[in-house]
Amino acid sequence: MKKFLIKIVPYFVAVLIVLAILGSYADGNTDDNYMHFAVKKPQNIILGDSRGSQAIVSGILKNKLSTDFDNFSLNIVQSPYGQVYFKALKRKLDPETKNGIFILTVNPWSVSLSKSIKKEKDFPEEHSPLNDMNFYDWSPNYEYLLKHYTRSWFKIYTERAELGRSNTFLHNDGWLEVNIDMNADSVAMRTHKKTMFYNDLANVVELSPERLEAFNEIINYLRTKGSVYIVRIPASKNLTAIENKKYPHFSKLLQDIAHQQNIRVFDFSKNYADYDYTDGNHMYKESGKKFTSQIADSIIASRKK
Repeated sequence: MKKFLIKIVPYFVAVLIVLAILGSYADGNTDDNYMHFAVKKPQNIILGDSRGSQAIVSGILKNKLSTDFDNFSLNIVQSPYGQVYFKALKRKLDPETKNGIFILTVNPWSVSLSKSIKKEKDFPEEHSPLNDMNFYDWSPNYEYLLKHYTRSWFKIYTERAELGRSNTFLHNDGWLEVNIDMNADSVAMRTHKKTMFYNDLANVVELSPERLEAFNEIINYLRTKGSVYIVRIPASKNLTAIENKKYPHFSKLLQDIAHQQNIRVFDFSKNYADYDYTDGNHMYKESGKKFTSQIADSIIASRKK
């Protein structure tokens, strides 16, 4: 047995060295989440789901507000508002933050839950990497790759950004840049599918007291570290109609929360016609740049009042 172990140790070490080298090439091409766990802890942060990850361009905020931002928005399954997201936020944010700027993007779906779910252990985000990751500022982050990268590690090397960015590229600042066919027919087809999806979803979900409570807890936590702004990102006409029918008082709910918390809310949901969408739900990147600039302008204007 001892001889056998002596013989396999060199092979084991060689495998570890190869994996370490391959993992060192992980970047924004690796997947849509990796870079969230491989950069230094931010002091200014954007929260939300995939609407926020694509519609808010961190670099635009940096240019207009003269400070770095990190977009820590994932998607509706992995980062809805709840205790898992709250726990992750506390691990992600620089503990020395004192004058941060925090943009909390929210829509009805990010604070809703399936009517069939009764226990927190059954919440979908229980399977999110946000629920089991301990380190958010390692680069390379081998913890993430070991736990959540399911493809061959050779793909990390052969598909690295140096050879060309993927159609979904996660920038170091957390912005998910999506490059997709914006031909009118393609957009219409994707929008139709997304409309059907949200029509079906509206029948099985409802506003979640647990999610709204966590949303308020996150605001309370961030208010001690800087300025908090609630932002409602618009969606296409079709999806806006579904949201307004299912949740006719949602904008009023956000206004009430903002009033109680003494923070500002910027509700752009009525301005849906001002932007282009890749699928009715997610803002096209060029519209995202315009939208982000408007958020920055709103923040600047609010400081003057």
